[in-house]
Amino acid sequence: MVTAGTNFDVEPTVGRVRPSVDLAEALQELKHERNAIILAHNYQVPQLQDVADFVGDSLGLSYQAAKTDADVILFCGVHFMAETAKIINPNKRVILPDLEAGCSLSESCPPEKLAEFLKAHADKNYYVIAYINCSAGVKALADVICTSGNADKIVRAAPADRNILFVPDQNLGAWVMERTGRKMDLWQGTCYVHVEFTARSINKIREQYPGAPVVAHPECTYAVRMLADEVCSTEKMVSFCKESPAHEIIVVTEAGLLHRLSKEIPDKTFIPGPTDNCFCGECRFMKMNTLEKAYDALLNMEPEITLPEPVRKHAEIPILRMLELSR
Repeated sequence: MVTAGTNFDVEPTVGRVRPSVDLAEALQELKHERNAIILAHNYQVPQLQDVADFVGDSLGLSYQAAKTDADVILFCGVHFMAETAKIINPNKRVILPDLEAGCSLSESCPPEKLAEFLKAHADKNYYVIAYINCSAGVKALADVICTSGNADKIVRAAPADRNILFVPDQNLGAWVMERTGRKMDLWQGTCYVHVEFTARSINKIREQYPGAPVVAHPECTYAVRMLADEVCSTEKMVSFCKESPAHEIIVVTEAGLLHRLSKEIPDKTFIPGPTDNCFCGECRFMKMNTLEKAYDALLNMEPEITLPEPVRKHAEIPILRMLELSR
């Protein structure tokens, strides 16, 4: 409950009452009233990262939620991430600040098209490995899920007598093939943010910071990965930056990660990976969530993520398989 004496702005069109000051503090109070947990992805705006109980990648956040006794999960991320939280936590209410916060990578592989593809190529007997950055419908069609952090291990564990279809990110899939030597057919999907980084832009920033190592996400193109000193998931980027003796590090992923890096490693300087066209390296979908929307969502308990139970159950199976293979 907001304390007496706080000024309010009233939005008559929806009848919501929102504190005009100390919104972060008001959100924390509301969180306790709702017995909620606030999760923020590494790419969220700083204000949401600062109020979150946990900041991390999508799968790690979902399991943080599962460890708590919270009744409500306010997931500050994009749609597929909130779906993942719901898949793993069916008895908890999952709220997303902005229902329109989608993902170009997830949307590149609609479940209907994947189902049609698998039916048309039934003779290939595909073993489907789905990167976690996909919808619940795609997860429900997969044999196993992977993350950028465990993709190598998951691919190496795939049945030797099955053809592999890797969905939806072609760049991550190509990187895993390079590392494992396992041939896979790749779904032609990409993250629109990571493909904006180019060899030219990375070479240019290296000229400005010749002593700074480059750490890049595997969703980047082959040309960028070849120039990087380290290619890894966002969580491993954090570890790399902590362990590196360098005082300046070029970080080639969505720019939101630099806020977390600067907070956790304040004695180092992090340079955002540039692009050729002045693109800022920020995901427009990730940035759709705001502190105001988060407060409104938790206040009104919507938009809520719901899934048909058959889809949720089928989507949970490949996630559990991933966890078994990752031990």
